[in-house]
Amino acid sequence: MGRPGLNRRHLLTAAGGLAVAGSFGFAALGTGADALASGADTRVRYWNLFSGGDGANMIAMLDAFRKANPGIDVKDSTLQWGNPFYTKLAMAAAGNRAPDLGVMHMGRVTGFSPGRLLDPWDVGLLAKYGIREQDFNPLLWQRGVIDGKLYALPLDIHVQLCFYRKDVLKKAGLLGDDGRMIPVTSTDEWFDVLKKAKAVQKKGLQTIGLWTNDQNFQWWFFVAFYTQLGGRWFNDDNTEVLFDADKATQVLEFLRRHVTDGYVIPGAPTGEQFINGAPFTWEGNWSVPVFSGAKLDYGATPLPPVFGEPATHAESHAFVLPHQADRGGAANEGAHGLAAYVVKHALQWAAGGHIPAYTPTLSTAAYKKLTPQNEYVSAMDHQATEPKVWFAGSTGVLAQDLGPVVVSSTMGSAKPAAVANRMKSRLTKLLASKNPMDGRTAAQGGAVA
Repeated sequence: MGRPGLNRRHLLTAAGGLAVAGSFGFAALGTGADALASGADTRVRYWNLFSGGDGANMIAMLDAFRKANPGIDVKDSTLQWGNPFYTKLAMAAAGNRAPDLGVMHMGRVTGFSPGRLLDPWDVGLLAKYGIREQDFNPLLWQRGVIDGKLYALPLDIHVQLCFYRKDVLKKAGLLGDDGRMIPVTSTDEWFDVLKKAKAVQKKGLQTIGLWTNDQNFQWWFFVAFYTQLGGRWFNDDNTEVLFDADKATQVLEFLRRHVTDGYVIPGAPTGEQFINGAPFTWEGNWSVPVFSGAKLDYGATPLPPVFGEPATHAESHAFVLPHQADRGGAANEGAHGLAAYVVKHALQWAAGGHIPAYTPTLSTAAYKKLTPQNEYVSAMDHQATEPKVWFAGSTGVLAQDLGPVVVSSTMGSAKPAAVANRMKSRLTKLLASKNPMDGRTAAQGGAVA
């Protein structure tokens, strides 16, 4: 089936109108025409969305690459995280002004019109730089494969975690002999843990931070626990909705109970309360540098397997090759070499809390010494991910559509069963919708690993 033509006008319309063009500023896209760094004979233009601690770690890794490869001038640009980044990257690829290398969340790759806005990786060239499929988690690697070609090279997985204060849990008798939180395998056990922690915690603080009114976090938590129940989204051909409203209701009732039983203060600042002594908070692994910097005595595990099967929400930062009509030559080889170098030297990246995708890193003595990273590294084998469809992924349409209705259940403005049925109805509508990037439904997208 042929793909409809795609141009900058289509992309601007999908982003919300032609007025968007001025706000992003096409002059900022650049052409790479500035002078090469001293001694370099090849330039690699690289766009990423990393700021804060992630940004500092990435810069350190790029500087190490520059030192090891003086013949390559890496021109890196950090753009605004979220949809502004993806819109700008799409417009650059459609207008043949794309950088040589970019970063995306793995969940967004299927919707980014692979083969039109993204170029496939040369796996032979990656192998030259030491990147082999067998050095990655199989499911993670296959998430980047579309129509038999690799379009996304995983850098990490970043997961939702259960952070806990060891000082509080010790008072409550909730630490094992290894100094870690006792295992939890059911909803009853989990609420018993919360009850015991609440009995010894500081007054005026919540027992657990759940981001109850945040659509992204609530959606991520829902994905995790729905996966624990073995819930499915669509059939293999993406032609039928298999969403189980009964299982969804169980998850929604579980999340809601944290509020009704008084373990959560809706709207309370989660991280701040944890630093001040709250026993638990559920946060992304990117909070590790914050809590470690506060010198807390804490641990972190994947979200508790309260429904039996271990699963915690996971996304992945991945390197991609934005489409270039004339891709090839030294710049393309440099992009492959740069991505391979960062992926293979990701111990610095792990310091930010992310789990490196390159599995040999996980077995090194240096990684095993990282705490609490060594406590939740098992999440690599229990990833709860969104379905592989064009409307999924970080800040994607799926989260924007379903996140708010999960919040409505958790906060009590809607009944869990009614919300579950509403979610199924919206999934049916999304499955029939067309991707604004290429005018194709999920069933027509060709996303076959």
